[in-house]
Amino acid sequence: MAKKKNKKRTALIPVLVAIALIIVISAVTLGSVVLKKYSYSDEKMDLKEYYNIVNNDEVAIVLQNEHIEIKGKLSQGIVYLDFDSVQELLNARFYHDAVENLLLYTTPTEIIRTEIGSEVYTVGEEANNAGYITSFYENETLYVALDYVRKYTNFSYELFLEPNRMQLTTVWDETTVATVKKDTQIRYRGGVKSDILREVEKGEKVTVLEKMENWVKVKTSDAFIGYVPSKMLKDEEVLIPDVEPNYIEPEYTSLTRDYKINLGWHQVMGVAANDTLGSVVMANSGLNVISPTWFSLKSTDGDIRSIATQNYVNQAHNMGLEVWALIDNFDKNVSTYETLSKTTSRTNLVRNLMNEVLKYGIDGINLDFEDVSFDAGEHYVQFIRELSIECRKEGIVLSVDNYVPRESTAHYNRKEQGIVADYVIIMGYDEHWGGGGVAGSVASIGFVEDGIVQTLEAVPANKIINAVPFYTRVWKTNGDKVTSEALDMGTAQSFISRNGLEMRWIDAAGQNYGEIQRGNILYQIWMEDKDSIETKLAVMRKYNIGGVAAWKLGYETPDIWDKIAAYLNS
Repeated sequence: MAKKKNKKRTALIPVLVAIALIIVISAVTLGSVVLKKYSYSDEKMDLKEYYNIVNNDEVAIVLQNEHIEIKGKLSQGIVYLDFDSVQELLNARFYHDAVENLLLYTTPTEIIRTEIGSEVYTVGEEANNAGYITSFYENETLYVALDYVRKYTNFSYELFLEPNRMQLTTVWDETTVATVKKDTQIRYRGGVKSDILREVEKGEKVTVLEKMENWVKVKTSDAFIGYVPSKMLKDEEVLIPDVEPNYIEPEYTSLTRDYKINLGWHQVMGVAANDTLGSVVMANSGLNVISPTWFSLKSTDGDIRSIATQNYVNQAHNMGLEVWALIDNFDKNVSTYETLSKTTSRTNLVRNLMNEVLKYGIDGINLDFEDVSFDAGEHYVQFIRELSIECRKEGIVLSVDNYVPRESTAHYNRKEQGIVADYVIIMGYDEHWGGGGVAGSVASIGFVEDGIVQTLEAVPANKIINAVPFYTRVWKTNGDKVTSEALDMGTAQSFISRNGLEMRWIDAAGQNYGEIQRGNILYQIWMEDKDSIETKLAVMRKYNIGGVAAWKLGYETPDIWDKIAAYLNS
């Protein structure tokens, strides 16, 4: 019996060994699976794919702490950025003249210019050599050297190669940095299986961008943004940058007065009409600026028509009035776009204007360019910059007329106007106009206040002048046909009396309103009078803006000036 038992035990040994081997193999297999699942991947990221680099001359950009889609271009060791991105990211004051192949930059006192494709740039009349091509075209895209932009803009950048990338910094906020405890990797995403961007060494400093449960989003000093395990970081600290600016923006000095402006536009249709100055200012009280409509564009080369006279200026000065002569673009045969999009034409226009101003001893220029198209907007703003240089040099006040702000006129760039010009004038009227096809107020109080509030978002209060209308529209509605006639205040009052309109005050409009039906025709009038003007002046007083203007002298009733005088003295 004992031998049989031993035989059974002997027979069981191979079975037990097999079972043990199965257990061991299973454990090893399971361990490998677990190890593979939870161990760190050693797969490296394709860095060109990471930076979305397609061409070898492309330069990826990390702006502050964000990898952006815009790319730079590397040419002969110099980094370039396309012109639109220069304006968007760095400095909107750079200007491209595509007609004459120029790149301009305007300071308060000088125009810096360089020809596209050249190393030479001029500051005023002084020629300089940058030592590199300042700008060039490629497939109709203009590229500008960052080193050239940096001459007139406060920013920093650092270029890294393989792959091409750069750190671009325009704002120096406080940052949180941490030290790497020991050698590890920065990964594309927060996870052990994410691809490696690069190795990071013990003691290396990284910028902390975002903390997760087990991972931290960081940026390395060479512009990699990715993730490291939280346990690999230590010694967090907040750093406040102490950076010396590479460029300090010069001051745009202004001739803004320390008192409220009271400007009246004097519509002068010919030289002989200059003799009406005495009659249009006789009844007013407190007028300190008169703006005669003297100049207009004559050709796209920058020539102007002028009906200015020395006698008018002398007479105005004897009355204690400054003369801010108006220039308009109302001649439909002269393209505003063609005039302003050429540097030689703008230069000629500025020269012609300043010649007239200095010849007659004029105190200021009032720029009244209306219906400026969207594509002409950048050229219009550049013209204002260039004109402001000469006005600043000669002590001439520069004021610019603007519509009540709307999205459709954003290209007038009121913010830039508020920097380079002395006054920004809101034409606070034509809420409803003759060609609009809808009857309504010329300037309701809500419309006026909205214009002031929106302009204040871009322009300092002391540089804002709000213009009020001295005219009223009488509206005629006959079925679907709506027409109107603009009347001076006196004629409008006569219309009301003659037709027996009963006027009542409308708070929402800030005006007296009346209507009357005559057969099939409905007559309506939202009256501009001393009451409506006083209401507008109260809003202007509320926002403490720089003054009041009026279109046009001779259309008012005498009682208006008492209201304006009270405003000026408040």
